[in-house]
Amino acid sequence: MSIKLGDTAPDFHAETSLGDIKFHEFLGNSWGILFSHPADYTPVCTTELGYTSKLKSEFDKRETKVIALSVDGVEDHQNWIKDINETQHTDVQFPIIADKDRRISELYDFIHPNASVTATVRSLLIIDPDKKVRLIITYPASTGRNFNEILRVLDSLQLVDSHKVATPVNWETGDDVIVPPAISTEDARKIFPKGVTEVKPYLRYTPQPNT
Repeated sequence: MSIKLGDTAPDFHAETSLGDIKFHEFLGNSWGILFSHPADYTPVCTTELGYTSKLKSEFDKRETKVIALSVDGVEDHQNWIKDINETQHTDVQFPIIADKDRRISELYDFIHPNASVTATVRSLLIIDPDKKVRLIITYPASTGRNFNEILRVLDSLQLVDSHKVATPVNWETGDDVIVPPAISTEDARKIFPKGVTEVKPYLRYTPQPNT
């Protein structure tokens, strides 16, 4: 199965390091991040999950729940979490899915046979409160993800959903945003009271709306 942007994230029941879950129930009305890692007790994954744990307050501010997955079992997850906490100086509180039969990995296309026939790649999905997939990003096993970028995308998606804007290259919270082409400059000046700067008829900027 190939999941694309705008698709409904498939629901599933799974064992995790924190007990059984139903995925959609777990997400509730929150945003969600589901990310796979190749294996427990591996160095890059240890740093990734440790850093993700340290971002808990940032995800909480964005009303976002995080859940990880690998093809290892619950006992391995629980014991590995102790190593993550020790070496990364954190306290992992989000669940890690145990997917020993690879059922969920195959449902979400997390196994890429030309990379590995058994281990999951570093895929990550952002899922909105309507359970729609809004971001899909995949890294090779050798490269750790940039979770600061994940936060940036979350901020962009939540801003775009709240206001009729788009975000330009390298946008960070507080930067000017872009007026979408579907909105005329005349209408934009009514919609965005902070002003509109027209560089080209198709390239207009406005200060970030209040969130």
